[in-house]
Amino acid sequence: MHLLAVAVAHFVAAAAAPALVRLLGRRAFLVLALLPAATTVWALTLYGDVKDGGTVTSVVDWVPSIGLELAFAVSTLQWVMLLVVAGIGVLVMTYCAWYFKDGDPGLVIFSSSFTAFVGAMLGLVLADDLLVLFVFWELTTIFSFLLIGFEPTKRASRLAAMEALIVTTLGGLVMFVGMLLLGQEAGTYRITGILADPPSGPAVTVAVLLMLVGAVSKSAIFPFHFWLPGAMAAPTPVSAYLHAASMVKAGIYLVALLAPAFAGVPGWHLSLLTLGTVTMLIGGWRALRQRDIKLLLAYGTVSQLGFLTVVFAIGSRTAALAGLAMLVAHALFKAPLFLVVGIVDKQTGTRDLRELSGVGRAMPAVAAAGIIAGASMAGLPPLLGFVGKESVFAAILELAHGETAGVPGWAGWLVVAGLVAGSALTVGYTARFLWGAFATKPGVEPTVVKAPHPAFTVSPVLLAALCLGAGFAGAPLTTAFAPYADTLVPSAHEEYLALWHGFGLPLWFSVVAIAVGVGLFLVREPLCRFQARTALPVTAEGVYRFGMRAVDRSAVEVTGSFQRGSVANYLAIILLVVLALPGYAAVRALLDDGSRIELVGYDRLAQPIIGLVIVAAAIATVRSRRRLRAVILAGVTGYGCGLLFLVQGAPDIALTQVLVETVTLVVFVLVLRRLPEYFTNRPLTRRRYWRVALAAAFGTAAAVFVMIAAAARTATPVSEAFPQASVDFAYGKNIVNTTLVDMRAWDTMGEISVLVAAATGVASLIFLDTRMSGIRRVADIPYPKGVEKQPTKPGRRVWLPGPRTLSPDRRSIIFEVVTRLVFHVIMVFAIYLLVAGHNMPGGGFAAGMVTGLALMIRYLAGGRYELDEAAPIDAGVLIGTGLFIAALAALAPMAFGGTVLQSYDVYVDLGFLGEPHLVSSVVFDIGVYLVVVGLILDLLRTFGARLDRQILRAEREDDSVSRATGGVH
Repeated sequence: MHLLAVAVAHFVAAAAAPALVRLLGRRAFLVLALLPAATTVWALTLYGDVKDGGTVTSVVDWVPSIGLELAFAVSTLQWVMLLVVAGIGVLVMTYCAWYFKDGDPGLVIFSSSFTAFVGAMLGLVLADDLLVLFVFWELTTIFSFLLIGFEPTKRASRLAAMEALIVTTLGGLVMFVGMLLLGQEAGTYRITGILADPPSGPAVTVAVLLMLVGAVSKSAIFPFHFWLPGAMAAPTPVSAYLHAASMVKAGIYLVALLAPAFAGVPGWHLSLLTLGTVTMLIGGWRALRQRDIKLLLAYGTVSQLGFLTVVFAIGSRTAALAGLAMLVAHALFKAPLFLVVGIVDKQTGTRDLRELSGVGRAMPAVAAAGIIAGASMAGLPPLLGFVGKESVFAAILELAHGETAGVPGWAGWLVVAGLVAGSALTVGYTARFLWGAFATKPGVEPTVVKAPHPAFTVSPVLLAALCLGAGFAGAPLTTAFAPYADTLVPSAHEEYLALWHGFGLPLWFSVVAIAVGVGLFLVREPLCRFQARTALPVTAEGVYRFGMRAVDRSAVEVTGSFQRGSVANYLAIILLVVLALPGYAAVRALLDDGSRIELVGYDRLAQPIIGLVIVAAAIATVRSRRRLRAVILAGVTGYGCGLLFLVQGAPDIALTQVLVETVTLVVFVLVLRRLPEYFTNRPLTRRRYWRVALAAAFGTAAAVFVMIAAAARTATPVSEAFPQASVDFAYGKNIVNTTLVDMRAWDTMGEISVLVAAATGVASLIFLDTRMSGIRRVADIPYPKGVEKQPTKPGRRVWLPGPRTLSPDRRSIIFEVVTRLVFHVIMVFAIYLLVAGHNMPGGGFAAGMVTGLALMIRYLAGGRYELDEAAPIDAGVLIGTGLFIAALAALAPMAFGGTVLQSYDVYVDLGFLGEPHLVSSVVFDIGVYLVVVGLILDLLRTFGARLDRQILRAEREDDSVSRATGGVH
């Protein structure tokens, strides 16, 4: 199986999840669970490839010209994470089928987001390229935001989701800077290549420390620990998976990934050992006083993540072996504990340990699963948690004995003391959890418990059984984890995973931790009161909220100072900034290298003539008091630019300029119907003279920018290679079109995406429900005078039924006749431009504009009903379909072994019709065409049909008022 297919399959399943939920209800989770189940089975089959230190790799060329590729790899560390992510995912998805109810609000979005998150996490684990890893890293952030905010109507869910998003995104951006720096220093972004030959130097140290910021923020390590408890506002399956077994492991995984190569860089041990130990203590201390058993586990998760960070940060073979054991143990005990909490919450209606009593007797299977998992978390034998913790104590003893370079012995003993104290806290809050959730408490009424469905308990019971069984699998686990451990610094003695290592210090550390932890549980009530009295007034979450309030307040103040509703002020600020910054640079360039600028008056006599017309039109525009005249004169300047392009030998650009100018002119005229005929008649004020001066200064600066940029060129323009590349790689002779849809197609993809965003913005501001609400067609039947035309009825349509759609004073017989003659010709011309654009002037954008103009003609001749007869389709559907086709055309070559946006050509023998030359990029152009047509439809329905109805409604209101007042109003 191709490694990329593992993640892609989950995203495909996520797209299908809404349909499955609508069809099967909550049972859809059982179907969706089949995909991570297959991934788990596949991961198990890879053991033979990685058991001896091997690596399975897959590489897909993305942009070969710049060396960008999608690289994925599986070695021992990735293999373990695959089993954790996919294996826990199967059981949590199965659990969801009984946790939720059919018809729960948000279930459709939850199923899709959860499945996509599994795919994103798998992609993160498999990524062998720093940039690819970052993409999946941020995808997990996005999907976790959606899952945490599962109930957007609840303020707590919204705040928790936003908090997690901001903290982890901030850390991710810092990490991204480190990734770029490390990739530049190493000369490659391939992770396996960097680890095989790690670079060194100050820049690498900075890069690694920046990446660690992303790791500690993702894994809720101090000072970012506060976001994880808040995320418990999410449904319990989210907590069990994202925040116990999957997402928060991403930071731990990154530390483990970097440790073999960079554990010795300055600051590594100081930062991670300190932050990890502090986090373990803070999380355990806070967990001791929680009354919500889910929140108690949340703080316990924070504590355990600090513990894992310390272990992987040590950088020795023993620590690596212990770290993988604890990573797996944590997933196996924390996930069932959260699932148990979900069952208790669902069956009793509360998570408050003060109200729960006798639950263990009512649900013995659930209680047994919780006790086994809790015992593993506390580090009791014979469970996997005990096996891992024993090895951890052995690793930190090596640290204390000075066997780790760069860490003095006294610092090692501090870490030992911190981890033993943290382990004692773990025992204490574990006992508090088990007592609070399942014990029968004196003086508390027995809790009413609804019997859970047997299938509801399968997942936590199975995970608890794995906790127990894995405790006896020390030897196999040592063999499985050894290839990763062998990449770290060898330890003084060969360490192994086992239930019994003899009567050594690690065992006594466990005994001390258990004894102290039990003592903390016994004095729980006085301890809670002591914590309440000694709580610090300043917390990390308080600092975060203070910072966010400061940012919000600053945004309000800045907005209030500059965003005052005046377009003229906005434009003035923009122009002043351009003059102050780039303008200063331009002045310096003129002073330093002004002699290099060579001015040529003109190449052809037509150029100065056209230029004079443009200048005259511009001056007349600003002096015009009539709005319509100003718009037409502004259009003259646009058409003049089109003529300049044509004179210079660029017919494609000239055509595009003329088409855009025409569409813009029509839209302006449509809008002007609702504006006064004249601009203000107020006399010129001093402020207007300042505006004139600012405009003149900016125009001068723009001209200087162009001159300096042209004179500063020293290298051969890349465009000189375009003519040959257009033929060799794009199979076309029209350089403009091949540049847009082949050589610079990513730019075009970005531009049509901007068009889609703009159209969406227009639709959201104008259309109250859907774009289809504005489509109204008329039946092919005559209507009496004064009768309002009705919506569509099936039947034959009549072209331009003016008598039935427009009043006589709004009709133009000549215009209707001309429209009948030219509409089809224009449409044929548009299709010609679309197909021939690769070798002749044209292309998808020009064809879309021409089609839009044809629709404009139909609208202007026949009114809004005629527009809807010509295009009875939702503009959003056209836009979305166009973007989808463009994206499909971009990705399709990958299915045939090519690269993204690669072009193919074929000659088709049509006999006597000839042998046309077809190029695959025409499909991309069709997507552009549909996007442009959809955008123009949106504009016509917004500023045409909608305004028509407003004007008609206003006229009717005026008529009714006139009749009511006898003509006086």
